[in-house]
Amino acid sequence: MSNYVLVHGAWHGGWCWKRVSPLLQASGHQVFSPTLTGLGERAHLISENVGLETHIKDVLAVLEFEDLRDVVLVGHSFAGMVITGVAEKAAERISHLVYLDAFVPENGKSLADYQPPEIWRLFQEKSHEQGDGFKLPLVFPLEAFGVTKEDDVNWVRPRLTPHPLKTKSDPVFVSDPNAARIPRTYIYCSAPAVGVFDQFADRLRQNASWRYVDLATGHDAMVTAPQELAKLLLECAT
Repeated sequence: MSNYVLVHGAWHGGWCWKRVSPLLQASGHQVFSPTLTGLGERAHLISENVGLETHIKDVLAVLEFEDLRDVVLVGHSFAGMVITGVAEKAAERISHLVYLDAFVPENGKSLADYQPPEIWRLFQEKSHEQGDGFKLPLVFPLEAFGVTKEDDVNWVRPRLTPHPLKTKSDPVFVSDPNAARIPRTYIYCSAPAVGVFDQFADRLRQNASWRYVDLATGHDAMVTAPQELAKLLLECAT
């Protein structure tokens, strides 16, 4: 039995794994899908002080208080930043890192470093216009995430909440050799692709130290292709 910890991306919450978790549990694994501070059912906790380190601590707390070992740690989109930070501090608990159409940061880099300048300016403008300078509203249509079916839109749209902007400008630091040795998988969602993740797919596609998978679905694969995603995640269990 492995322990899966599924970490959602920006604007989402732990709720978004609802279609994937039962499929992993049916194979005998434990599944945890924490909601990061300031999002989902924890949206009331958003503040200007919620940063990337807050979200890293959210996930570390699950590993520690549940005393989890042999963890397949999955990070979607923004959460690639989070799981990278978690691995630096709890490498001994993690058996596999899965970056699901996610940012894969280098040492000292923030998410903002990987965004086109015009998108980062848009984030800053919208957070000041609509979010008191620290709450980033969703600035992309759901169609950009590949969520187009009416039932999916009706499920996802009302549950999306503003994201703490600071988490996107805070850097993550990578130096632990034990973390560097954790097996890793990159799942690239290619239909439709979100352009910002091409840079990571291009970097990792031919990297022999990574398992690379092309999944023909949109960015929110846990919504649009839960069975296919669960199959890929089960292949990461030891």
